[in-house]
Amino acid sequence: MDTSVVKAISVKELKEMKENNDDFVLIDVREPDEEQICTLGGKLIPLGSIDKETEQIPTDKKVIVHCRSGKRSYMAIMFLQQEYGFTNLYNLDGGIVAYANQIDPEMVVY
Repeated sequence: MDTSVVKAISVKELKEMKENNDDFVLIDVREPDEEQICTLGGKLIPLGSIDKETEQIPTDKKVIVHCRSGKRSYMAIMFLQQEYGFTNLYNLDGGIVAYANQIDPEMVVY
């Protein structure tokens, strides 16, 4: 697999996966203070500590990684693919901001 390609998933696809109770893991690479403002309910692993927390990221199911806008999660996925060989990671396009705008207008964004 080409580890320079980051797969993506839309916020609509994520909403459908949640509604269907699909078997996946959601990882939030924002900082703890950002998670206090709004959350999608994922596991918090801040970008700065992702290399120390790789054992918390499953390799046997779909893992969706998100941040505020999609930039940090993209960097996290590139790193994990290149350094650890992950092939099951998907970036949430537009991050939590896109989720709030398209799916949950009640969500507080920053």
